[in-house]
Amino acid sequence: MKLNFTGATDPGLIRSHNQDAYYIDPDGRFFIVADGMGGHAGGEEASRIAIQEIQAYLTNQWDFPENTQSLLRLAISQANNSILQDQVSHPERSDMGTTVVVVVFRSPEPPMCAHLGDSRLYHFTNSQVHQITQDHTWVAKAIKTGEIGPEEARSHPYRHVLSRCLGRADLSDPEVQSFELNPGDRLLLCSDGLTEELLDEQIFQLYQNPDLEQTASSLVEAAKANGGKDNITVILISAAHQD
Repeated sequence: MKLNFTGATDPGLIRSHNQDAYYIDPDGRFFIVADGMGGHAGGEEASRIAIQEIQAYLTNQWDFPENTQSLLRLAISQANNSILQDQVSHPERSDMGTTVVVVVFRSPEPPMCAHLGDSRLYHFTNSQVHQITQDHTWVAKAIKTGEIGPEEARSHPYRHVLSRCLGRADLSDPEVQSFELNPGDRLLLCSDGLTEELLDEQIFQLYQNPDLEQTASSLVEAAKANGGKDNITVILISAAHQD
């Protein structure tokens, strides 16, 4: 299946530094978004390390017989270890961490996703949008248990409190799952700077444009127009129809 893809990142309107980072494999084998935290220096470093280490591990181990689920878990574990080592070397950023969402296309296995935190993966068809990942946050758990509703969650003071992220010695295993992608379907990896400002329905409408670069720009600008309070990062992937 041929994939078309693009990405964009923007600091938003409030923050002077961009703690987000992303990587697109030139051959379309894997895609990564990370959203750092821990002050601008710590957050930038955490997301940079995560991207660098996951990209290097996947590239170096790609042709080995390890199954994709194990490959993703090991890549994320390697990134976490590198962040922990940096925390020891630089105590001033000992509280840094980062979310991560990774998508891998590694035939003959189905497409696979791994994530920690509240950076998301969405799946779009012509008629609907589906959030594949489930946020590792206090509010996501509270919604699941019925403690609060989805509308309340959007403005809840604990909405940014993560239950899992990279940069912790007691790292929880990332959620790894396969999914189906058919010709004509589209994917969106994004940081919460997008989803804090736009509802899923708004994102879906903007993603109707077949021009991926225009869509990426439109998503970023729409998030900024709605407040742009955080850094905004998107990766868009489209599965081309077969000729």
